[in-house]
Amino acid sequence: MAFELPDNLHPDCGPIAWMLGTWRGNGHGDYPTIDSFQFGQELIFTHDGRPFFHYMARAWIIDENNEKVRDAAIETGFIRAVGEGRFEILLTHNTGIAEIWEGQADNGKFEWTTDAVARTETAKEYVAGKRLYGNVEGDLLYAFDMAAMGQALQPHLWARLKRA
Repeated sequence: MAFELPDNLHPDCGPIAWMLGTWRGNGHGDYPTIDSFQFGQELIFTHDGRPFFHYMARAWIIDENNEKVRDAAIETGFIRAVGEGRFEILLTHNTGIAEIWEGQADNGKFEWTTDAVARTETAKEYVAGKRLYGNVEGDLLYAFDMAAMGQALQPHLWARLKRA
C-alpha cells in the first residue's frame, strides 16, 4: 500500500513519519513467568501538525487458527519530537502502568528505552523495557524486551504488522 507524507507533517516528526497510519498483524509473546502465546495487534499513529504523534495500541490473544480468544493489552500515549531524531514517549496501560521512554529514530529504525516506570498498587511488577520498531520491506516489525517479575531485561514480544 502506498504511503504519502501529510502536508502538515511537523519537520521534527520526519524520522518516524513512515509509522503514521494503522498497522495490523500477529505476533508472539514469551517470558519466563508466563506461558508463550500468539496475539493479534493493531497500532494507530496519528498526527495533527504539531511535533508529536498520538499512539494507540490494542492486542488480543489468538489460537492456532488465528481466532480471537480474548482481549489483551491496551496502551496509549504520545510520541513527542524533540529534534535531531530524538523523541520522548509517554505511555499508559490498562494494566495500571505509566511509562516515560526516550527514543532515537533514523533510517526506518526507532529504538526506545525506559526512563521511568510508575505502577498502581494492583499492577504487576514491571521495572524496565526496550523497544525496537523497524520499517522492513514496508511492514512494521517490532520487538519488546522487558524486565519484570524479578527477571532481567529479556525478549518478551515480537510482531510483524502490515499497513491497513
